[in-house]
Amino acid sequence: MSSKKLHQHIERLSNLLRNEARTSGMDYGLQPIQLEALCYLSNCNRYSDSPIGVTEYLGLTKGTVSQTLNVLHSKGLIRRISDKKDKRVTHLKLTTASKKLLDKAVPAPMLRRAYEGLQKEKQIRLVNDLKQLLTTIQRSNTMKSFGVCNTCRFNRCIETGQYFCELTQEALSPNDIQLICREHSSETGS
Repeated sequence: MSSKKLHQHIERLSNLLRNEARTSGMDYGLQPIQLEALCYLSNCNRYSDSPIGVTEYLGLTKGTVSQTLNVLHSKGLIRRISDKKDKRVTHLKLTTASKKLLDKAVPAPMLRRAYEGLQKEKQIRLVNDLKQLLTTIQRSNTMKSFGVCNTCRFNRCIETGQYFCELTQEALSPNDIQLICREHSSETGS
């Protein structure tokens, strides 16, 4: 398959999912970008749950993200919490209402039905192939990976159930290492 065909398939899938997100979001008075920000915040760790993390992950301008976060805050879907160590940093936390909303809206029902219609081995292969494509795109374009902590070169298992981030010099919980991080690095070396 040519890269042009690959692009066409990904573009069509993106359009279908964006249209479904628009429809789902309307049920809650949200734009697709607002739903995307909530999805990101539901999957990121404490080093990434900031406005700059949302900006970098979504690839948007600070102004667009600021407006998006203001809407989510005004609707009671996120809370803003000052960092205990650095008051200049604001953490963004989901509320109970946004968690319930995401449980209903994500993944998009259309995608959920299609995925569940595949055989188990095809589900696994599809997810692995898409992950490999994403990783290749990010590496070849020197983009941040926003990978999961447990695959990061800075993550160390000290003992069963206890982890440590060598970059931040902080302990990590078993839950922490399952979340995405803007500081993720799978590269070896410095």
